[in-house]
Amino acid sequence: QVQLVESGGGSVQAGGSLRLSCAASGDTYRPYCMGWFRQALGKEREGVAAIASDVGTTYADSAKGRFTIYKANAKNTLYLQMNSLKPEDTAMYYCAVLRSRWVGSRRLCLPDTNALDTWGQGTLVTVSP
Repeated sequence: QVQLVESGGGSVQAGGSLRLSCAASGDTYRPYCMGWFRQALGKEREGVAAIASDVGTTYADSAKGRFTIYKANAKNTLYLQMNSLKPEDTAMYYCAVLRSRWVGSRRLCLPDTNALDTWGQGTLVTVSP
């Protein structure tokens, strides 16, 4: 089974940027579908973004235009570049291996909490006004 270790969280002011990293190890296979999730204090975990090599990327509405998910396959590392951060982005961020699903002939990779398979311990992002 793959192990996931997130890093890169921290405290920034609104409008600032952070890049989160997720190092994957412990398994010989390369997950097809991976993503980032977050959970704010007192709220449910929500999907932020997902990526699969052949279908591209998918973003939650809250992340569109500000966040970018990408992978460095040679490093087995997943990233989340976050720009124009807002106080409402404050949360623990988790990277995850996701289960893809088929709809007809289309294989989907979505940041859906129902698709969570494996996730890391998280990295905290705090955005101050």
